[in-house]
Amino acid sequence: MKLDPKSQSWMGAPETRALLGALDGEARFVGGAIRNALMDKPVSDIDIATPLPPDEVMKRLQAAGLGAVPTGFAHGTVTAISSGKPFEVTSLRRDVSTDGRRAVVSFTTDWKEDAARRDFTLNALYASADGEIFDYHHGIADLQAGRVRFIGDATQRIREDFLRILRLFRFHAWYGKGEIDGEALRAAAAEKTGLAQLSGERIQKEMLKLLEAQNPVAVLRAMAASGILGEILPGNLNIVRLERLVAIDANAFFAPDPLLRLAALLNDGASALAERWKLSNADRARLEDIVGAREKIVSYLSIREVRKLLYRLGARRFKDRVFLRWAEDAKASNAIQWRALLALADAWQPPKFPLDGGNVMAAGVPQGPLVGRILAEVEEWWIESDFLDDEFSLAERLKAIVQATAY
Repeated sequence: MKLDPKSQSWMGAPETRALLGALDGEARFVGGAIRNALMDKPVSDIDIATPLPPDEVMKRLQAAGLGAVPTGFAHGTVTAISSGKPFEVTSLRRDVSTDGRRAVVSFTTDWKEDAARRDFTLNALYASADGEIFDYHHGIADLQAGRVRFIGDATQRIREDFLRILRLFRFHAWYGKGEIDGEALRAAAAEKTGLAQLSGERIQKEMLKLLEAQNPVAVLRAMAASGILGEILPGNLNIVRLERLVAIDANAFFAPDPLLRLAALLNDGASALAERWKLSNADRARLEDIVGAREKIVSYLSIREVRKLLYRLGARRFKDRVFLRWAEDAKASNAIQWRALLALADAWQPPKFPLDGGNVMAAGVPQGPLVGRILAEVEEWWIESDFLDDEFSLAERLKAIVQATAY
């Protein structure tokens, strides 16, 4: 089987050809790019394998005027920069020792030896510059069958790196069909306590990718049934709400939002999970905000109520709440109203409150904390008045509040 470089734009792109030229033909595409191309899925990251050792890779890239960053030099990985696009170039390797989290490797020139150390058959696919595919472990057949299968003994592969437990479920969510491979699932369940050895960052990366799959629910149920999900997501989980959110995405053609889906899965414990998974500050704040939201949002909100919420929350926070409340609504006929709320959030531009502290002091209030309190009271009246666009009414309201305030 061959890939046609003419139909695969990423293969023939000038930056790709420049990189392959720098390596002087001693390189092949490997992994995800081949897998996705065979499935007619978009190719984004392009990984390169080469029998050249990493120091030689660095020399050749620099001689060709390409960027060369030793991002994982001890493990044979150099990031090449060609016309501003990064490529991971990794020397062929064999494992010397593993401890469940990382491996000590040595370099080899044997393509089959490199393929044998990879996790799944569908990831051990290589292709030459002209598109010839090298498949050492029947990965194409497994890919076509929707079968995510470990190379060699599943237990041994998992013990080399316990992250492979999560990768099994992530890849099945994206590429699998039907039931998860039995041998792989049994091995993953038996070795699940090894997940405790993994860093939060690695768990986070895999789980968010899993949640971004078109429909991760069946895989999550399998993880729960095997006791694996509880190892990384303790507590009472709301899989039913997540399932409805996934259905909403599918029916309304919304792009999957992995962090929102994670929030849908949680009933509580957002702060602890964010700490364990080492979420970024922005993602942590968003997750805690969604899970902790208590505003009453229903499908039949009036436009006036929606505008008030949008002003106070902002469009992003409001939409997060709408999606979760929609996922809790078992009445399918309400979908039109929920979509209308989202549309209003995108369309409405909150007005700017026309007063500031200067207006309050001009009304006779001395500078100090009271200025802010009076301003906030006037703003609250303005919001409840549906953002009244009337300078006279605002001035009269300010005057009345000032007169009623002792200072």
